[in-house]
Amino acid sequence: MDLFNQNPVSQPLAARLRPSSLDEYVGQEHLLARGKPLREALEQGALHSMIFWGPPGVGKTTLARLLAKVSDAHFETVSAVLAGVKEIRQAVEIARQQAAQYGRRTLLFVDEVHRFNKSQQDAFLPFVEDGTLIFVGATTENPSFELNNALLSRARVYVLKALDEAALRRLVERALTDPRGLGGLHLSVSEDGYRTLLAAADGDGRRLLNLLENASDLAEPGGTITAESLQNLLGDSRRRFDKGGEAFYDQISALHKSVRGSSPDGALYWYARMLDGGCDPLYIARRVVRMASEDIGNADPRALDLCLSAWDVQERLGSPEGELAVAQAIVYLACAPKSNAVYTAFKAAKRDAAEHGSLEVPLHLRNAPTKLMKNLGYGEEYRYAHDEPDAYAAGEDYFPEELEPRQYYQPVPRGLELKIGDKLRHLQALDRQSLRQRRRT
Repeated sequence: MDLFNQNPVSQPLAARLRPSSLDEYVGQEHLLARGKPLREALEQGALHSMIFWGPPGVGKTTLARLLAKVSDAHFETVSAVLAGVKEIRQAVEIARQQAAQYGRRTLLFVDEVHRFNKSQQDAFLPFVEDGTLIFVGATTENPSFELNNALLSRARVYVLKALDEAALRRLVERALTDPRGLGGLHLSVSEDGYRTLLAAADGDGRRLLNLLENASDLAEPGGTITAESLQNLLGDSRRRFDKGGEAFYDQISALHKSVRGSSPDGALYWYARMLDGGCDPLYIARRVVRMASEDIGNADPRALDLCLSAWDVQERLGSPEGELAVAQAIVYLACAPKSNAVYTAFKAAKRDAAEHGSLEVPLHLRNAPTKLMKNLGYGEEYRYAHDEPDAYAAGEDYFPEELEPRQYYQPVPRGLELKIGDKLRHLQALDRQSLRQRRRT
């Protein structure tokens, strides 16, 4: 039975059009163009274990099937969503039978491999090591975070990209002309229909073909698929976005870095992208508050108040009114003077606290609410700042005795921190003057 054409009548369009050769494969030219290492390895049948990392619908499964076909290897597949160690053992047994009876290697394709836990991933190692299996895993998540180092060290990672407009157009044209696809219907797609299809696909070939197939079911033979007919099918579709997945963290990172880089336009774009993908606006509002402290800080303390207010508006009013308030806060942060002085100072203080252990609070800084505490010297020699000139106890030490005084906070010469820096330098001058006076006496 032909591996690529089982039950063709009942198969969806994407399955019927699955390429049977590398020349029919669409996209991933950076890996499969002639002369590229992976293409050369495939054509020579030089199979090796590998991981395909990329978004949905870009051809990971198809490429694995082609690997087996061009290398004359037996193809087995398991899905980490449904399978466990039992299914892995069954695949190993089949691989041994194929080797013993037919002298064929077995390529085991593991879809959604990141869903296997550590012990399940470890189950592959001895069989990859001894050559029983050629392991090919597919994942939409970053392998560095989701896969064991032992498995990664035995497989080469190939990054697959979302399909570009040219690749998506080739898929549509092939679907409309191929007898295995929609060729018998003699359909066409209007230019505005193409634009709608490509935008809705968002780089996902499977999504593109599924939408095209649904539209063809409603079209008359010989008819034209238009943007209007596609919009009726689309409804409120979302872009590629996986809450908690790689795209999620990449986009919030891009938003944060746009704010830090003083690009209100870039920040608004990534904010809109996240909303378009279905991200909870309250999550973004919380992250925006973090940005106000981490990247603006005391250069403009009003930023924190504005972000808290935007968060409050989002909670009270919801969408779309709240989203506009969060957008206002994002633009303000991007345009505000930048300082990470508080963020850096806090990290340094936490590092000292962790490294130096439980140092005692100096007696003069302790409170003395009881007679016993006073007799023990608690609070003795404490200088009440409000009783000092300029309300500042020059030369006072507020660190544990075992720790030299530190200067964690270094205000930047921007925004309000310009004035804060001037004041701190004035106070430091008073400290030095007090120290000189103590030495003279």
